[in-house]
Formats: sequence, C-alpha cells, structure tokens
Amino acid sequence: MYQFIRSVLFNFDPEKVHYFSMNALKNICSMGVGRNMVRGIFNPGNKQERNIFGLQFKNPVGLGAGFDKNALYLRELETLGFGSVEIGTVTPLPQAGNDTPRLFRLPKDKALINRMGFNNDGMEVIAERLKTWRQNQQGNKKGQLIIGGNIGKNKVTPNEDAWLDYEKCFNRLFDYVDYFVVNVSSPNTPGLRELQEKESLRKILVHLQDLNSLKPQQKPILLKIAPDLTNGQIDDVISLALEINLDGLVACNTTISRDGLITPAPEVNNIGAGGLSGKPERERATAVVKYICDQTKGRIPVIASGGIFTATDAREKLDAGAVLVQVWTGFIYEGPGIVKNICAGL
Repeated sequence: MYQFIRSVLFNFDPEKVHYFSMNALKNICSMGVGRNMVRGIFNPGNKQERNIFGLQFKNPVGLGAGFDKNALYLRELETLGFGSVEIGTVTPLPQAGNDTPRLFRLPKDKALINRMGFNNDGMEVIAERLKTWRQNQQGNKKGQLIIGGNIGKNKVTPNEDAWLDYEKCFNRLFDYVDYFVVNVSSPNTPGLRELQEKESLRKILVHLQDLNSLKPQQKPILLKIAPDLTNGQIDDVISLALEINLDGLVACNTTISRDGLITPAPEVNNIGAGGLSGKPERERATAVVKYICDQTKGRIPVIASGGIFTATDAREKLDAGAVLVQVWTGFIYEGPGIVKNICAGL
C-alpha cells in the first residue's frame, strides 16, 4: 500500500509533501481511535529496550534530526513506534533557511539531497512546545519517547562567536530534552564545518561540559560528525572526545560526495549543492562507525545514521559497534512501518 501512496506523493514537491503527510497523520492521531489504529498497525511496542547514556530507549530505532525540526509531530512519531526523536537543528533565533526548492529526491538511488539551512522556529518557540509536550506526557504508561536536542548556530553568527549560540540553545532546551547533539557538520550553513577542527570543537564542547557540570542532573552531550572527514580528522575528534569525556558521537551527517550515483550526472549537477543522504551513504557511514568503535574499543558510544532502510542495514551498523541507529531518508522511502520492520528483523 505504501509503495502506491509513495508513487503518488513523489509527483509533488518533497518539502510540501513532507508537511502534507505529517499533518494528515497529525489529524488522524488527534482522535483516540485513530491514534490507537495507527499504533496497532505500526508500533512495535517496547521491544528491545536498552539503556544507553543512562536513558531507557524503548527500542534502538530513532528518527534523526532534520525531520521534525520544530517538535511539531512528537505524538505522531511516538505513535509510529520510534524509540527516540532528535528535534532540530535548533538555533537561538528563528531563521527561514535557504531559498526553495531545497529538498530533492533521487529515487533511482533511494537518496535525498537537501540544503535546508537550519530552517526552524528558534529556541524560544521550540522550548515552549517541548514544555507542553512534557506536561501532556505525565503519567504516560506506554513508555516515554526519548527526545534529543540537536543544536546549532545561526547563519549570521560568526564562527568565533558560535560557542555563544550553542550555550543559548543548551540552556534554553535543557529542561525539555533528554540529550544534546552538537551539530557542526551540516554542509548547508556556510563555514559551519570549519568548527569540526579540533580547537574550534574544544572551545564549544568544553564550554558545554562546564555548563552541564553546574546542573543538578547532567544531560548527555554528543557530537554529530560528517562522513567526509579523513581518518586523521576523525582521530582528532576521538582524541578530544576521550580527553573531555564526551558522552558519545552521532555518525554520520549528510555527505557532500556524489560518487557512485545511478542518477545521471547532469540531473545531479542541476540540483546543485546540498547534503546527500540515503542508500549511497550507507557504506561510508558504516565504515566511519566501525573506525571509531575499533579505535576507541567501544569507549565512546556511537549512534549510527546513514543509509538505514531495513533490519539488515541496522544490523550492519550495530555489528560495526553502534549502540543505536537513526533513520531519516529510509523513513521517506520505506514508510511508516519502518520501525516495526526493523525491530522485527533484529
């Protein structure tokens, strides 16, 4: 059924289809009978629970950042069975992001290219939305959805002041998310990836660790890295993560590579800049996860992201050493049953 629905939806603008589909699901889940129907069909239940970072995840399948940027669809995503949802990327000030069109499908490759540019409602609006979600979840007997807060800097903020933007988001969202992910690896904000250099990272991460240490109950802080880093650059990240006792890494963000695509080169070139995600990223993302886990002997927990569509893809990442997995593009291509199918296959 979903394959047919997808074939229809793929005739329309990807970003508009995203909001149309999620708002339709929101309408269904606004009624108890609709929500129970969706849960009965797609939710795998609290299977394969695991405790990571001191947090109890219902299952190892999470939704990566960038899908629910503004924490608008948490109830619906919980109903579909996700063990965790990473909201954001959140910036201190609201921003519109890059000009449209900025999201493109490559169906032959089961891939997407996006250059969204951290479009989001800003930390104040999103924090209030999360506060309301938390209040409504009190007494939930079905198991809490773990919420990650993916945070970044505003486009207008110079890199030398980036640490202040991360501080603002950290403090504003602290009471409402379960863990944080520092995003310095998106290719769609000019100059952002320069912050992956060791000393730039140190300034941001050490400051957040200092802020965290002052809290009565600390929250895990993770770093999301690009798949385009060299082994030497990954070694720098590992060295810093071990030095400052970072809680974990997310590997990987989207790639700027266009190698090995089936889609004709003129069509890809016509799309232009942006981060590529989906099946073409699977192999490189797995290699990065394995490299980190081998180098650290598992001392740094890794959440794996990149090219996960099936249980086999998820198992590949877990066998490489990951403790959890995140889907995004796979959700678009496989549909609302992706969590249940992966959990059943695992």
